[in-house]
Amino acid sequence: MNLCVDLKLKRDQISIMHRYQILIEYVGINFIGWQIQSKGNSIQKLIQNKISKLLKEKIILTGSGRTDKNVNSWGQSAHFDTKKKIINIRKFTHSLNFFLNQKLISIIEIKKKNLNFHARYSAKERIYQYIILNRMSPPSLDRNRVWHIRKKLDIKLLKEGAKKLVGTHDFSTMRAKNCYAKSPIKKINKITIKNINNKIQIEFRSKSFLRNQVRSMVGCLKYLAEKKWNMKKFENVFKSKKRKNCAPPAPAHGLYLAKVVY
Repeated sequence: MNLCVDLKLKRDQISIMHRYQILIEYVGINFIGWQIQSKGNSIQKLIQNKISKLLKEKIILTGSGRTDKNVNSWGQSAHFDTKKKIINIRKFTHSLNFFLNQKLISIIEIKKKNLNFHARYSAKERIYQYIILNRMSPPSLDRNRVWHIRKKLDIKLLKEGAKKLVGTHDFSTMRAKNCYAKSPIKKINKITIKNINNKIQIEFRSKSFLRNQVRSMVGCLKYLAEKKWNMKKFENVFKSKKRKNCAPPAPAHGLYLAKVVY
């Protein structure tokens, strides 16, 4: 085939593709995580298969990032390309939710995007929230959705410790052993802590995080707030850059991917 004709065909093929962003809410407890793996049920695989079935073509779903096993989401973002223009997005969303909601997955919104949009690489900030229920009685409505801690936590110490984590730092101490990020250097833009009716919400904002970083930060803050560590110990552990010094990571089921900002 003539090279010019071949290139024109490729351009035409690209031009007829339609890109859609989807916003997703899910409970992570029944899945191995967001990302498709060789074994087990993943959220990405389930949604991808359902979209492919509805559109009657093979769809590749690209997420803003992975969430681990048992991690939840209020606002995971993903995109997919299709040869078909979705005429009735509302009806398509309803059809997807008919299949997915029984698995505790909801498609909150589907938006038409241009081909320059990328769920992962276009993201400017990711917001994670960690929820602690700090009371004697165990949760009923929030069972397996929060970290239940009976011992009273010092909110003032939580906030003081959080301030030490804000900014650009080497987070080697709070990085999983199987994290494949090129650098342990990350910038935490902001940490906000709220305590309403014994439910402590810790919100972390950053462009990106290391694997297990948020849960490890929460684990260390918990040790500080229950006074197992003093502030000097907390700072020394953080600055040591040694994973073995880190407090046990907080349980995954208390973590939520709240929003991806573009």
